[in-house]
Amino acid sequence: MGRVHLERHRTERSGWLRAGVLGANDGIVSTASLLIGVASAGAAHADLILAGAAGLAAGAMSMAAGEFVSVSSQRDVENSELERERAELSAKPEFEHAELAAIYEARGLAPALAKEVAQQLMARDALGAHAHDELGLSAATAARPLQAAVTSALAFAVGAALPLATSWWSSGALVVPAVALTSLLFLLGLGGLAAQVGGAPVLRAAARVGFFGALAMAVTAAVGAVFGALA
Repeated sequence: MGRVHLERHRTERSGWLRAGVLGANDGIVSTASLLIGVASAGAAHADLILAGAAGLAAGAMSMAAGEFVSVSSQRDVENSELERERAELSAKPEFEHAELAAIYEARGLAPALAKEVAQQLMARDALGAHAHDELGLSAATAARPLQAAVTSALAFAVGAALPLATSWWSSGALVVPAVALTSLLFLLGLGGLAAQVGGAPVLRAAARVGFFGALAMAVTAAVGAVFGALA
């Protein structure tokens, strides 16, 4: 009786985790930066909220479209490679067997064992064996455009809602420091959470996300202040 592999690996989360972290980070940074820039220019509170809401909607749709297009392109490349491999398996199976055996031999198997492993795997699923070991494709890392698009859009909207809610409850001179401080805390928490889920060092990831978020907010604050003074 075969043994069932019960271990859970974080690579299975790579697709939605990347899209979710990117979307949430973009939502927080872009919306907070937009709000800080507009507030620094001296905009009225109602105009500030309108700008933030418009940024949330536009950003979420942009993230969804961008992820769908980019991941669809990745999927097209994967499908093209699989079709070419399928054709090669049909046209010259002996060469493909030798190619797969050479891969296993390069990984440390004895030549005879490498040929036997390649033969058995190809007898069971030739395309799957070549997809995994020659092309580096697997079900865990396969491109999923719709999943990436939906995840990015929802994550962006959630991330953008945080600084927008802060600006809603703040007013006057408190808007800029309140949005900047809370957004920085949100970014640090997001970086740490993503690192923990992905198995990466938490402090390093949090510091990296926080630094670039703070830089973006500082730049837009300066731009808003300059244009506000010129208006």
